[in-house]
Amino acid sequence: MHAQPLTADQGLAADARRLADRVQGPVFLPGDDGYDAERSGFQTGLRHLPAVVVGATGAEDVRAAVAFARDHGLPVGVQATGHGLAAATEGGVLVDTGRMTGVRVDPEARTAWFEAGVRWERVVPEAARHGLAPLNGSAPHVGAVSYTLGGGLGLLSREYGYAADHVRAIDVVTADGELRHVTADSDPELFWALRGGHGSFGVVTAMEVDLFPVPRVYGGGLVFDTDLLPEALAAYLRWTETVPEELTSSIGLVPMPDLPMVPEPLRGRHIAHIRIAYTGDPAEGERLVAPLRAIGPRLVDSLADMPYSESGTIYNDPTQPHPYRGDNALLSELGPDAVRAVLDLAGPGAPVGCVVQVRHLGGALSRPPAVPNAVGHRGARFLLSVLSLAGDGRREEVGAVHRRVLDALAPSTVGRSLNFLYGIGGEDGQDDGQGGRVRGVYEPADLRRLREVKAVYDPAETFRLNYRLSPARLTPAM
Repeated sequence: MHAQPLTADQGLAADARRLADRVQGPVFLPGDDGYDAERSGFQTGLRHLPAVVVGATGAEDVRAAVAFARDHGLPVGVQATGHGLAAATEGGVLVDTGRMTGVRVDPEARTAWFEAGVRWERVVPEAARHGLAPLNGSAPHVGAVSYTLGGGLGLLSREYGYAADHVRAIDVVTADGELRHVTADSDPELFWALRGGHGSFGVVTAMEVDLFPVPRVYGGGLVFDTDLLPEALAAYLRWTETVPEELTSSIGLVPMPDLPMVPEPLRGRHIAHIRIAYTGDPAEGERLVAPLRAIGPRLVDSLADMPYSESGTIYNDPTQPHPYRGDNALLSELGPDAVRAVLDLAGPGAPVGCVVQVRHLGGALSRPPAVPNAVGHRGARFLLSVLSLAGDGRREEVGAVHRRVLDALAPSTVGRSLNFLYGIGGEDGQDDGQGGRVRGVYEPADLRRLREVKAVYDPAETFRLNYRLSPARLTPAM
């Protein structure tokens, strides 16, 4: 069943109308024309039900929204594109940053600056004009800021590390309504926490990140039919032991719908899709992928040298909003028994359709960055994620299947990735003072440190409508 929008309190509504006079962007209350559109995003299975929505156009609008929430004792949530929505929340102030779309590239410094609502599809071509590339993910239409704040596992990660490892500066509005320009020198603790701590410490309005000299890649995909799923997965895992850091890859086991918009060779099939991004010589790329081509006949073989600006075609992630939920496990290994369990529980015979993706980690991902951050579990060799369509009436069934898959992987699970938690709601535990909503994402020492930073910058938990992280109880100085 769909939840009904809130009815605004008369006093709050009057103050919200006054807020609308102080900001450049629109302000919406439940029942207003545009309220539903403003609170909606890519994830259609969950939608926030805020008491007030502020469509921010810049940092000053964000400051006003946070000050309004603070003055009324309301929590604050943030949404740019709505891809990584973990839980639908009721009440509070939702800051929609989708109108904040400024981008600047400095080719000499090899940096990009972008505002909170920018999608990677804006940054990639701007950088490509100068032969440079950001550490973007597989889907160009995902928001660049939230992706990076969650860690950022992308197409070049084995060579360069997490996107969060290469942030130069962050502009953030904290719970006191102040706009802070945060760097490793200006505020090392907050800078550490923001990179990997997501939206628990404020509303990020802009970010400056490193760019890399990657004008082109050898990339694309190999697609195998249903009968080759077991061999494709096993061969891929063996192959990852042989490849250099300049090659980042994954395999997806994907049930393709029997619909006209699906390419005819894939329609109605449960496929294995191996994705490749290699920054080395294309001839060497051909040699490296030869063992994968030897798996058997391909339904699709799109591997080729391409400009980095076309790298979004490697995965061809769906662009249409839809309802889904997903979870994941960072793994120390993925052996034959675990592979069989995954295929049995989430393969073609699963009671619900499951998109299983295995991303090869290691390389630069396994090394600490020059400036430390909160992204942990760097010893993991693989990230396995499972995602399913989860519309009305299917969330519980989907959740049960996903839990069985992750339970089977428990012996080799070292943690979870924040970037791949989708629509899990409060089912992972309401906050228990130890990060219940984000259990397993952080290593214990990092979680303690995050909670201490939270106690300094957001002791009243103003920012608790995205991923909830409770502040530590600090002992007053004598």
